[in-house]
Amino acid sequence: MFVSHLALTDFRSYPQVELALEPGVTALVGPNGQGKTNLVEAIGYLATLSSHRVPTDAALVRAGADRAVVGARVERAGRSTTVEVEITPGRANRARVNGGSPVRARDILGMVRTVQFAPEDLALVKGDPDGRRRFLDELAVQLRPQLAAVLADYDRVLRQRSALLKTAAGAMRASRGADLRTLDVWDTKLAAVGARIIVARRRLVAALEPAVTEAYAQVSAGQGEARIAYRASLDASLDEPAGPEATEEHLVEAQLLEAMGRLRSKEIERGVCLVGPHRDDLVLTLGDLPAKGYASHGESWSYALALRLGSATLLRGGAGDVWGADWGADGDPVLILDDVFAELDTRRRDRLASLVAPAGQVLVTAAVPGDVPDALAGARVDVMGGEVARVL
Repeated sequence: MFVSHLALTDFRSYPQVELALEPGVTALVGPNGQGKTNLVEAIGYLATLSSHRVPTDAALVRAGADRAVVGARVERAGRSTTVEVEITPGRANRARVNGGSPVRARDILGMVRTVQFAPEDLALVKGDPDGRRRFLDELAVQLRPQLAAVLADYDRVLRQRSALLKTAAGAMRASRGADLRTLDVWDTKLAAVGARIIVARRRLVAALEPAVTEAYAQVSAGQGEARIAYRASLDASLDEPAGPEATEEHLVEAQLLEAMGRLRSKEIERGVCLVGPHRDDLVLTLGDLPAKGYASHGESWSYALALRLGSATLLRGGAGDVWGADWGADGDPVLILDDVFAELDTRRRDRLASLVAPAGQVLVTAAVPGDVPDALAGARVDVMGGEVARVL
C-alpha cells in the first residue's frame, strides 16, 4: 500500500496544496516552520483521525477558515481508492470514499495505514500512561477499525458515570442522600464496554511484545532486552488462561463490576472512576528494571523506535495468528519519519534507516538534505513557505 497523491485545503498552514507521491523513499526537505510536518501529519490523520501533535482538531484548520479538507489517493493491490475527510471544529467530521455520499469519518479507518516516528515518541517511554494508552488504541483501531466505535462508546459512558459520581459526591458533602440507582445502570454499561477494550488491548500487547523485543535488539545492537506487558487497574489478576474471546470478555466484565462495587464509596468520595481501561498502562521494562526512570536517553530512544517498528510488523501481517483472520493486515503501512534523525546518534540513525528502507513507502522530513541517511536515498521534495517542489 502507498499514497500516490495528497490534497489539502485549509489544513494547518496550507490554503491549498497538492503533492504527487511514489512508492519507496521520499524526503520532504526544508527549514523548520515551512510546513513539512503538516504534510505528513495530514496522511497520519487519515489513518487514525487524530494528530500526533495536538489533542483536538481545531488547530488543524487554517486560521480564518471554517473547515479543512484532507484527501489522498491510495494504491493497494493494483487498485486506487480516493479518501477524503472534512474537518469541521464543533461538528462531526465527515468523509467521502471515491467521491461518494458523505459517511461518518470513522468509516474510512483502515483504508490508510501508517506508522509515524516523531520526536514526541520519547514520551511513550518517559511520559504518562495516557500516551501509552493512546498508542495502543490507535494501533488497535488500524488493525480492527470497528474498535473505534467501542472506544467512543466507552468515552461517552465514562463521562456520564463520572458526572454522576461528582453529583453523588456533592450530595454526600451537603449531607443529602444520593440516589445511586442510575449509577448501577452506568456501572453495567462501563463494565461491558470496558471489558471489550481491555481484552483487545491485552491481545494486542501479546502480539506486539515479541515484535518490540526483536526490534529493540536490532536498534540497540543487542544491548538489553525490552519487554512489554499490559497492566490493568483491576486488583484481581487478569492472567487466567485466555479462552474464546467472548468468554474472556465476560470474565473481565465481571471483574470490573466487582471492583466498581467494592470501590464505590471511594469513587463517590473522590468523584472519579477508579477502575477501568482509562486507568490502565502499558508497562515497559528493560532487563529487570522499568524503562521509565531507569533507561538512559539513548536507551529510551531505542525503546520508542522499537515500539513503532513493532507496530509496523503487526500492520504488515504479524498479528493474524493471535487475533484471527479479521485482525489481519494489508501489506506494508506507510512509514513516516518526521524529523527523527536529527534526534538520534549516528549508530541509531544508521540502524533505523536500514530497518525502514525496505518498506513499500517511506516519507522522511528533514531540515537539510544531510539529515537524511544514505540508506534512505530516494525522491526529494523541497518545502518552502507553503510551496512544494519536486527536485529532479
